Amino acid sequence: MDRLKQIESFVSVAARGSLTAAAHAEGVAPAVIGRRIDALEERLGVKLLVRTTRKITLTHEGSAFLEDCQRLLADLANAEASVSAGGVKASGYLRVTAPAGFGRRHVAPLVPRFIEQHPDVNVSLNLSDRVVDIVNESYDCAVRVGDLPDSSLISVRMADNRRLCVATPAYLKRAGTPRHPNDLMRHQCLTLSSDASQTRGWAFVVEGAVTHLRPSGRLDCSDGQVLHDWCAAGLGLAWRSTWEVEQEVASGQLVSVLDDFAAPPNGIYAVFPHAKHLPLRVRLWIDFLKHTYGDAAYWRGNAAAAPRP
Repeated sequence: MDRLKQIESFVSVAARGSLTAAAHAEGVAPAVIGRRIDALEERLGVKLLVRTTRKITLTHEGSAFLEDCQRLLADLANAEASVSAGGVKASGYLRVTAPAGFGRRHVAPLVPRFIEQHPDVNVSLNLSDRVVDIVNESYDCAVRVGDLPDSSLISVRMADNRRLCVATPAYLKRAGTPRHPNDLMRHQCLTLSSDASQTRGWAFVVEGAVTHLRPSGRLDCSDGQVLHDWCAAGLGLAWRSTWEVEQEVASGQLVSVLDDFAAPPNGIYAVFPHAKHLPLRVRLWIDFLKHTYGDAAYWRGNAAAAPRP
């Protein structure tokens, strides 16, 4: 407690420019403030303030120490505010990144709900298909879809993500329904171009082992949303994630084929730099996503009924 009082008095003197003004603000004698500053300087072994009869100025060490003290006191105030009134209150800036397609559909629409519940939180959302370096680029959390590489980052699996081979009823009526993954070689397949991030091909389980195929067709594109649109227009078969096509499969606009050969699901993850001292706003955001994505009704298109935190 004495150390905290010393720091509070030092910040107050630096802000007000005199011992008398700081003492008046705290309701104590100027001598009390002076003793606290003396004790702080003695403990640190450096001079923080140059005091004359006319003014008080900060030394070089005092200026550097002041910034740290102000940040410490602000963090303490936020910590106390977060549990005030018997509740939980998050505040500050939350920086989130997510893949562009998934983020547009399943992250951006959730942000207004989150800040409605936590009005003192400001959210900055980055949507990019680039794998963002969340540590060096100072992001609090990344939402990622797929198989995660080994890293020092902490991840929380929020939901499964299956991949489906889909087409419109009109295309299947015209071209026939594939019964085995090898049949794809006789179909128009809408594939990611070679410069896209997915290079392993379409995954199926054949004779008990995961097999990757590289079907071909007249059309390919580096953008998954374009492939989805071409598929919905009846131009061929596409291999898409459930987060993108599940609503259309449920409504009958698209038909899932080769389900007996479906590969095991990958995941939808929240990724963050470390678990210790995770800010409250980040913990609440991750819990909110996990709660929302864990509801099967959300993925069937009943997003309006998705649970609130």
